[in-house]
Amino acid sequence: MLEFFAVDFIKAVISLIIVVDPLGNIPIFLGITGNLTPKQRRRVFNIAILTGFILLLLFASVGNWVLKIFNIELYSFRIAGGALLLFIALELLIKNRFEARIYNHIPEGAGAVPLGVPLLVGPGAITTVIIILESSGFMVALASVAVVAILTWLTLRFINTIHEILGEIGSIVVSKIMAMLLAAIAVQYILEGIGFWWSRHITRQ
Repeated sequence: MLEFFAVDFIKAVISLIIVVDPLGNIPIFLGITGNLTPKQRRRVFNIAILTGFILLLLFASVGNWVLKIFNIELYSFRIAGGALLLFIALELLIKNRFEARIYNHIPEGAGAVPLGVPLLVGPGAITTVIIILESSGFMVALASVAVVAILTWLTLRFINTIHEILGEIGSIVVSKIMAMLLAAIAVQYILEGIGFWWSRHITRQ
């Protein structure tokens, strides 16, 4: 039982950290907070982490209830969620990630929007959490959200050092690699959803 939990937990953390992509977002975070003092920047980052964590925790807690309210089957959500994640992955592979620098002059309120939502926690992260909840259970979803929040906080805590090591080119490369992994995970979600639908509706006929 513990072995299955560990496997599901590791898969959940990897999937979620790829979607949140704190390393790939480093240039954006630095651009948005470029005019802030170090103290203000730390406060903004803390607000961003707290906002994202609370939002993901909310969906990890009530995601199952939301699906039941709208009578959505898990395989339907896997296919739809996988398609959404695939779109996001393709956009990350193609899109210029530095467009968010238009937010340079937003004050500390930027910690909640746009840093917390949607840069850290957007539709992809929410979709991933609900899929983790449905496929692996509440404890795995809760633990993965907590670990990803801690890893993201550590990334932002040492953002200047990490950025100096990676550089803008290195950050872009990391982002593209993460996007390719996310695309593979998205395709897997779609295939699993089709498989569940096939076994439920076709093989029973």
